[in-house]
Amino acid sequence: MAKKAVATLQQGAGRSFSKVIKMVKSPKTGAYVFQEEIVHNDDVKEFFK
Repeated sequence: MAKKAVATLQQGAGRSFSKVIKMVKSPKTGAYVFQEEIVHNDDVKEFFK
């Protein structure tokens, strides 16, 4: 599945999008969960703030 997602991100007129994954602590349970998104390369730093 991951290979297919990466392959679709690389198609088109350039690789202008990235799949980013961030660990976030859940306020309800205290456990860590992973938040995944596909964002434009210019917005990657904003995602991790």
